[in-house]
Amino acid sequence: MDKTNEGKDWLEAELEDTLDEDYELELSEPALSLEIRKIYKNAHPETIDRRTYFHELIRLQSELIKLQDWVAYHKKKIVVVFEGRDSAGKGGVIKRITQRLNPRIARVVALPAPTDREKTQWYFQRYVPHLPAGGEIVLFDRSWYNRSGVERVMGFASADQVEEFFNDVPEFERMLVRSGIILIKYWFSITDEEQQMRFLMRIHDPMKQWKLSPMDLQSRVRWEQYTKAKEEMFARTNIAEAPWYIVEGNDKKRARLNCIDHFLQQIPYEPVPHEDVALPDRVFNPNYERAVLPPELYVPRKY
Repeated sequence: MDKTNEGKDWLEAELEDTLDEDYELELSEPALSLEIRKIYKNAHPETIDRRTYFHELIRLQSELIKLQDWVAYHKKKIVVVFEGRDSAGKGGVIKRITQRLNPRIARVVALPAPTDREKTQWYFQRYVPHLPAGGEIVLFDRSWYNRSGVERVMGFASADQVEEFFNDVPEFERMLVRSGIILIKYWFSITDEEQQMRFLMRIHDPMKQWKLSPMDLQSRVRWEQYTKAKEEMFARTNIAEAPWYIVEGNDKKRARLNCIDHFLQQIPYEPVPHEDVALPDRVFNPNYERAVLPPELYVPRKY
């Protein structure tokens, strides 16, 4: 076989490996209730076909790499806030954004509930250390908007604390923008019926049950309270310097593509100079003898 065909076979193998990684993210647990599958299928129109979805996803991810290079080269700072109802698809989009990026440049912040000490701090204080330095992209999987959402609805914050938050957050975000941070805020929107279906699927799927928390289950009971909280949040925090963008999330695949495409449109990134990369020749030392390692150091070849 000539070298051209060898190169082609190698490239095809690499592409197949890449697609396998994508398919892994899409797999459903076989133990998922067949009845839930049937209901879900009947409740949804035909989604975007798989070939088109992966073609567009890989194209958009290649653009994200160009964006990453631009951010690193120009020492830009980007913050992306992902908010929305439980199970709205925030995590799925974040996974696709970061999947092929350098984790030293693009990182995800998903903070747990505040500690007793953090509860006594200035509210924004625990978020500030996670803000980006030059050449970094930070994706907040939930953010300071917890105060206007779950903390408010579940009674973890008083009415005075919520009001103080609404008074402070516009200026806080203006300060971030003035400091040179590009701030983008996404709200993932799904219908009542869609959230119910996704919760049922998580209950019946052993690989997804960890995603359900007592707070998630309470969000079903308090759907209308969350809706009112969201509406006031939009009314009081949709500022010109950092507007909200709503992603329709009932169709997960379309939501991912639409959000990534929109995110790329918000950043004026351009190609940056790259040094040519050449693989250097290996240095062979005729006096070096490779040591034979004991077999117990090796992972068993079970597969």
